[in-house]
Amino acid sequence: MMTDFMRWLYANYIKPQVEQSDITGYEEPFSLKGTSFCPDMEEACDRLLEFYAGNAFLLGLRTGAGLETSMGGSRLPR
Repeated sequence: MMTDFMRWLYANYIKPQVEQSDITGYEEPFSLKGTSFCPDMEEACDRLLEFYAGNAFLLGLRTGAGLETSMGGSRLPR
């Protein structure tokens, strides 16, 4: 289950970024979502996108933290 913060982050940061992204190569699947799904399926698809995008964001945070830890907290020389 997503926390209130993750829902806020998705609605105010992640979703706008996804909506402004270049969909080159994905035009057909996006057009099918808008025309082929009943309202319940479209809502379910939106919820799945919210879930996966939020968890992908958290994975990125954990990966970055893990990389820093594995490097002993040191930074690369400039």
